[in-house]
Amino acid sequence: MRKKRSTSLELGVRARRRVPAQIGGVRSVDVLIILVTAILYSIAWPTLTVTHQVSVPLLPFVAALAAFPFALIRLNPAMGWAVSALSALVIPAAFDRVPDYDYPWQVVHILVLLALLFAVALRSPASVLLVAWLASMLVFFAYMPGSDGIGWSVGLTAVVVFGLLIRWLVLSRRQLAQQEEVSELERTRRTILEERAKIARDLHDVVAHHMSMVVVQAQSAQYRLDDVSPAAAREFEMIGASAREALNEIRGMLGVLRSDGAQMQDAPAPSALDLERTLQASRRAGMNVRWTIAGDVESVSETTGLTLFRILQESLSNAARHAPEAEVEVDVAIGPTVVDMTVVNAPAPNPSSSRTPARDCGGHGIAGMRERAQAAHGRLHAAPLPGGGFEVAVRVPIGMSTSTATGDVDDAV
Repeated sequence: MRKKRSTSLELGVRARRRVPAQIGGVRSVDVLIILVTAILYSIAWPTLTVTHQVSVPLLPFVAALAAFPFALIRLNPAMGWAVSALSALVIPAAFDRVPDYDYPWQVVHILVLLALLFAVALRSPASVLLVAWLASMLVFFAYMPGSDGIGWSVGLTAVVVFGLLIRWLVLSRRQLAQQEEVSELERTRRTILEERAKIARDLHDVVAHHMSMVVVQAQSAQYRLDDVSPAAAREFEMIGASAREALNEIRGMLGVLRSDGAQMQDAPAPSALDLERTLQASRRAGMNVRWTIAGDVESVSETTGLTLFRILQESLSNAARHAPEAEVEVDVAIGPTVVDMTVVNAPAPNPSSSRTPARDCGGHGIAGMRERAQAAHGRLHAAPLPGGGFEVAVRVPIGMSTSTATGDVDDAV
């Protein structure tokens, strides 16, 4: 599951990285369109008197009808084409042409109309394109001199066909890129599943096998050995119970590793309700542990409960390894927004039996606890005490969705 989420997050990061480039590209295109529109307008205005008989006050407005629709070529090409086509109907009817000029519009107007028709072929729906193509041919048939309308109609059709070809080419390349991305994701997913299956096989063949042997040996010890006292029999029974519980958790992990992420675990994950059970099991195993749990345990969310459970497990294991027979005190305080848990072990009664702390011998226990706390939006502090011993203090929000709790956690240890 975590690998799958990581892949999704990586895709989201790559998509976000593409956004600034796209935004920068859009701005460049907008600037280019404005620049081209200004150039077309600067050509249409002074040359309008060469093609049509227009009074001086109307020159800028008629030139604007010829050039300004180009500004809509990216934003709304269909609307730009409609404005240009409508002005193509009005200008020949409202203004006479100068002698020896045969075309009904300026060259700028013709170029803008062709460019907008090409943009409609690239981006607009098929129905809009059909209307624009037929209307453009009718306009050119009606106003072009002699038989030029037929040639222009063929040219307009060629423009539309060329635009459609480019449109289909872009769509096909986009679909091909999407298919390649899906194929790459599928290959990555299969690779991850193969690696997880390999890890699951190794865990099953090594760890689970040895844990099963521990359970069998502990359960059969009182029958295989002579003169086993009742106390020793109870000790073997507790060892077998702890080994069975660990074996069940390993089997649950194997099920998760072998699944493709679509199936949920049948067994519920540990929660804050299991904290006291773990403490009692540690006491039965011979640890000198005392604890206090204050507050409503049922109000703790599943994520926070699992985080506290795993941190408590690791803290008790570290205390048993590095300070055997030392007194361990656990304090859990459940507030309205946050949960504070402190695990303090005293110095080992027999200094020769104590060991180097995990962080000094290359272990990953403390780092793992800190990562669990951070994943639950909490913070963890783990350090030796001045007078000897070790302290682990963690503060996590009581629920992941509590914004106030997150603010309180920032002020934690």
